[in-house]
Amino acid sequence: MYADIVIPVARGPFTYRVEEAEASRIRRGMGIEVRVGARKRYMGIVWRVHTCRPAFSTKPAGRLMGDGPLLTPAQMELWEWVADYYMCTLGDVMRFAMPAALKPAGLTEEEFRRGEYRPASVRYVKLGPAAADERMLHAALEGLRRAKAQYAALVAFCAAFPDGGVGGGALPRSALAVAAPVLNKLVDKGIFTLFDREVPLSGEGTLDVSRVPLAALSPAQERALEEVRNGFASQDCVLLHGVTGSGKTELYMYLIADALARGRSVLYMMPEIAMTSQLVARIRSVFGNRVTLYHSKLGDRRRAEVYRRLLGSQGGELVLGVRSAVFLPLPAAELIIVDEEHDQSYKQAEPAPRYNARDCAVWMARRWGAKCLLASATPSIESYVNATGGKYALVTLAERYGEGRLPHIVVSDSARAFRRGERRLHFDKALLDRMVAALDDGRQVMLFQNRRGFAPWVECPQCGWVAHCPRCSVTLTYHKLGDRLKCHMCGYSSSLPAGCPRCGTPTPKLMGFGTEKVEEEVAALFPSARILRLDRDTATSPARYERIVTDFERGAADVLVGTQMVTKGFDFPDLGLVGILNADNLLNYPDFRASERAYQTMTQVAGRAGRAAAGGEVVIQTMQPDHPVVRQVQTLDYEGMVRTQLAERSVFGYPPYGKLVVVSLRYRDERLLGQAAAWVAARMRSVFGERVYGPHAPVVEKVGGESYLEILLKVENGRSPARAKEALAGILEEVARHEEYKRVFVFCDVDPQ
Repeated sequence: MYADIVIPVARGPFTYRVEEAEASRIRRGMGIEVRVGARKRYMGIVWRVHTCRPAFSTKPAGRLMGDGPLLTPAQMELWEWVADYYMCTLGDVMRFAMPAALKPAGLTEEEFRRGEYRPASVRYVKLGPAAADERMLHAALEGLRRAKAQYAALVAFCAAFPDGGVGGGALPRSALAVAAPVLNKLVDKGIFTLFDREVPLSGEGTLDVSRVPLAALSPAQERALEEVRNGFASQDCVLLHGVTGSGKTELYMYLIADALARGRSVLYMMPEIAMTSQLVARIRSVFGNRVTLYHSKLGDRRRAEVYRRLLGSQGGELVLGVRSAVFLPLPAAELIIVDEEHDQSYKQAEPAPRYNARDCAVWMARRWGAKCLLASATPSIESYVNATGGKYALVTLAERYGEGRLPHIVVSDSARAFRRGERRLHFDKALLDRMVAALDDGRQVMLFQNRRGFAPWVECPQCGWVAHCPRCSVTLTYHKLGDRLKCHMCGYSSSLPAGCPRCGTPTPKLMGFGTEKVEEEVAALFPSARILRLDRDTATSPARYERIVTDFERGAADVLVGTQMVTKGFDFPDLGLVGILNADNLLNYPDFRASERAYQTMTQVAGRAGRAAAGGEVVIQTMQPDHPVVRQVQTLDYEGMVRTQLAERSVFGYPPYGKLVVVSLRYRDERLLGQAAAWVAARMRSVFGERVYGPHAPVVEKVGGESYLEILLKVENGRSPARAKEALAGILEEVARHEEYKRVFVFCDVDPQ
């Protein structure tokens, strides 16, 4: 008997010989210890068991780990689909999909066993064979009269139970105040027995779904909820297009309660759990201990505990997670909610598998007979086209919940303000005047700048030298806190040079501005204002992030300065003004999705204002006040933005009018990299013709000392993406066998974002 086994390396399944001792127990999905090479040991997953003897010699597989499978059939099917669609191996999927604590590895058997996951347990004490009944217990007490410490320990144990413990009662070791030597002597005499009991995992409480405190819905929400339910009756997937502050979350609550009441499970995905703490708190206030969190900030052991508990569950689970949660063994899945479905965080860029969790959710719902709800105030154009084209059902929620009103949006021409002398530091008069009015009224202000740090680059005013990262093709950002230049790609840092390294001119000039500089300027303009900053430099942990958000929510600060972190689903009732300081930074990006992303970002951050009866305002500072996207944001014309972008994309065959696959090549030797890229591009053109573009350097062409080149393949609608990927995979196999180019790392990004 043989087994094809997947291990967490970038290769397909390996075939091993199954030893006779394990032949009767082995099943698909089980964990098994295997050896790769001379020494390395891995925990692998049994993918297939068969009797087909391979043409090569096989190693014996090791012991089976556990009594049951670690993967369900549904999970195995998802892994296969991800590996096939996103052009990676099952080993790539395993490396990312399973919690690290459940896949030990090591160079020796001892090292491997040290890495094995063991459930958390508590040591208990119970009566041993020398005190198995009342008669023997009394005899044991009599025999210990002279050993006072042992006698006292036995008396203390017996006092904890009405029957003295002879009925099998057990006491946690920590509850028995007895010194270890005394306890060990009682164990040696057979009077006590020690054993370990697994700690019950959290999230196993009961919930009367009929009594959960669901909020009353507005008439618009009731109509939308009914439309979602009707949509699910005819479609696997529904797109909910609800403006910011429309109360989409309340609709989710009703749908979740419906599923839980039937004993079914729900997966609620969000871009980043740490950045939606308010939302998590709201869901927990309704569903209590039925809520299970799953995200990267949890420790390895906790992720393994969640995985194991779900694997043994029968249903009725509510999991809140980020993109990796799609790989959990969700029992009896009925509903998958993808909140803020447009968010780029759902697409994994590095490492493989480079999957999109939103698209996985749609596939899972269709394959497993569940329902998928995609929701956003600014849906991705691909999802919106799928909905308007009948592939998904479309539900629109166009008005805000309660007393909230959509904010009034003002566009400030920064070039004109500069010419007229109506600009102080990085603030136009239109924004400054409104900041003064809001703060005087006791309302809060949020300022959005999509760059962190103090200055995005440092430049010599004499010769034009710019500080670059020595390992990456990006400029170094100056951070005033710590007085350091930092690379936001690889983490390299250095001190700010006293003079230009090229010409010696003293004190290079700080160029541009980031959130750190905005914070300093606000403090100078409004000395009495209490200011908080929310970016990757201040929110270094979930606790610090939570503290910043909570402080602003309870009114402990007047101004919040932040990056895209401030766009993530916040609800601040006292927020009266939002300022977008440099919209041009969003618009002027070399990507066909730049306009769509700019609209989404500006609309999302603008949506933080006006959520209370007092209303709110938004000021967009830009050098391009007549840019179509700026005007579309001002009028909240989402459909207009979609029409404009679709007209452009149809000309060039960009999604949704075709599929894209980016072939990336990475290597330290630029000469060999260029030769390999030219060879691959030529082979691709021989198969795909003019649908191949490149090779060309990406926006960031060097990271961590390695150079990158890219080749773009367009597969227009009407042609088979599956056949195109199959042909492309054949070309990549040729590269892997090439005598010279096999040293170059080549990978594919399907549906790049």
